[in-house]
Amino acid sequence: MNWFEAIILALIEGLTEFLPVSSTGHMILGSAAMGVENDDFTKLFMIVIQLGAILAVFALYFKRFFQSVQFYLKLIVAFIPAVVLGVLLSDYIDQLLESPMAVAISLLAGGIILLFVDNWFNKPRINEMEEMTYLDALKVGFFQCIAMIPGVSRSGASIVGGMSQKMSRKLAAEFSFFLALPTMLGATAKKTLDYFEKHDSLSGDQVNLLIIGNVVAFVVAIIAIKGFIGFLNKHGFKLFGWYRIVVGGIILILLLCGYELTIL
Repeated sequence: MNWFEAIILALIEGLTEFLPVSSTGHMILGSAAMGVENDDFTKLFMIVIQLGAILAVFALYFKRFFQSVQFYLKLIVAFIPAVVLGVLLSDYIDQLLESPMAVAISLLAGGIILLFVDNWFNKPRINEMEEMTYLDALKVGFFQCIAMIPGVSRSGASIVGGMSQKMSRKLAAEFSFFLALPTMLGATAKKTLDYFEKHDSLSGDQVNLLIIGNVVAFVVAIIAIKGFIGFLNKHGFKLFGWYRIVVGGIILILLLCGYELTIL
């Protein structure tokens, strides 16, 4: 992986991490299109730069992290399903990470769902996190686990999960942002430990790539989060649904026509 490829992947991560379009799916497709080698460092990079994106949440919602103990307890409860299923399905998830076909199908299926979400869950009764129950948080955590399939979208799955529990679109989106912190920190820690089980260290160039990747993802994610909340409140999910359907459809057609869009 060179500097150009690292910056492009970081731009993709920062832009898509909190949108319901699947950041992992887009990074898989981006790396495939650029011919990035599918080595252990590439897999580590694609997980670790998510740290930069989720730190954008901490920067934008700084005060929310110092309001109450219940805030953290609900995040922990919502995080538990990802811990359990992440450990149990780790090898299977790694296999799917190498499959543009899985991404294409997930993009299509998720896009169709997003076309109807606003109509399905149009009577919210929970507008503040304090009104959420621990059971609500746990259910959102299970929805988030669906995003272990590349192309599903962690934010999309958890936002839809929140709306299914009668949360407003704004609250569901913000809780999804907050839930990204323990989820991505856990994923980063696990992937880093896995990497160092096979390798003694990172080279200087690899460390520099991780640093620039996190910085780029952080800056772009701040812009994306601000724009997403405003857009979501005004327009809902349909545009994201159509986007996923178009992108997933194009990828699926290319793959079925024999175009090789696989990670090298």
